[in-house]
Amino acid sequence: METRRRMLKAAIALAATVGIGATPLSVAQEKDKLRIGWAVSKTGPYAGGAAIGTLPNYMLWVKEVNDAGGIMLSSLGKRLPIGVVEYDDRSNSEEAVRAVERLITQDKVDFVLSPWGTAMNLAIAPTLNKHGHLHLAFNTLTNQVPNLAKRWDNIFFFEGRSDQYAESVVDMLIAQRDAGKIGDKVAIVSIADSFGIDLAKAARERAKENGFKIVYDKSYPGGTQDMTPMLNEIKALQPDAFLAMSYPPDTLLLTDQSRVVGFNPKVFYTGVGTAFPIYKKRFGENATGVMSIGGMNFDSPPVQDYFKRHVEVTGVEPDRFAGPLTYAGLQAFQQALEKVGAVDHPAIIKELKQGSFDTILGPISLEKQSMETLWFVGQWQDGEFYGIEPRAREGARPAVIPKPDWKS
Repeated sequence: METRRRMLKAAIALAATVGIGATPLSVAQEKDKLRIGWAVSKTGPYAGGAAIGTLPNYMLWVKEVNDAGGIMLSSLGKRLPIGVVEYDDRSNSEEAVRAVERLITQDKVDFVLSPWGTAMNLAIAPTLNKHGHLHLAFNTLTNQVPNLAKRWDNIFFFEGRSDQYAESVVDMLIAQRDAGKIGDKVAIVSIADSFGIDLAKAARERAKENGFKIVYDKSYPGGTQDMTPMLNEIKALQPDAFLAMSYPPDTLLLTDQSRVVGFNPKVFYTGVGTAFPIYKKRFGENATGVMSIGGMNFDSPPVQDYFKRHVEVTGVEPDRFAGPLTYAGLQAFQQALEKVGAVDHPAIIKELKQGSFDTILGPISLEKQSMETLWFVGQWQDGEFYGIEPRAREGARPAVIPKPDWKS
């Protein structure tokens, strides 16, 4: 809660400096700001994720753009600073849709940045498409990326498909089994919603195809407060690998209660939230060896510099998954906008599909409306959440297996 309060205070301070609610100018030649809007969860169940992965990166990017004099639009022959219009979508998809409609039709923003979360992004996608607005779908993870890209030619995804993550963790298990480091028993738990169902299904199928024994495979309802009965049941089965397709509250709870019951398999994998700074802060040395979605090459100087600037501007560390992807996507958007040189959505969309963009994560392309160069499995090692899959990618670290014992 304290982190969320700090982030909201910083957001308010930033809003004051960049001119929220400024009246748009009717004459193009008099345009003195690039108006960018967003409706992001500041209250409700999505507020925690938004305060960690979305808002701080929007704040950082806006501040850095404005400190550099703004975005160069050759059609106007000058740089324009960014003015922000923002709303709280209250973690409600209907409110998010109303806010986006208001941003476009009443506030007359030039661009709309996306909310936090898959459900919210898919909810606003038809509205942005109807108005011909670019949609940078940050913090969105779904197996429907190819179909959605065909339906909406204005949308771009930055986290890939959920099955890529599940299949990659099983590929990692295959390599470790072949190396003699683990056996063939796997336990899977998942939150009972589309996110958990998709990831568990992909992991289950890949594991069975490759000769693993699924000794436990159950879902749990959102809001579960006590995982110990389930964990004790799994512990008795002695799996080599534990895969939890979980949300942040469950991720923290599963880790806490696994320590309490002494459940420490060779591979301990939890879901969203593992890459958050709060995970490292809460568990300290006990984070070492825990795996999850995402990862980073923290040995990269651009990544290290991004971390430093993120802390300086927002007062908090970024998460090690969606945050850097969001910032890299904003860099790509800025480069496409400056190359087009005008607020021309069709031209910018075309440029994003065709171009290559220099980012903190290296060169990226969005040819299929989706970022493909991603870390699918990460692990806490030496105090950082490093990418370990794909293992052939530059900067990948070998997996630490078995996971170290829990410390008291």
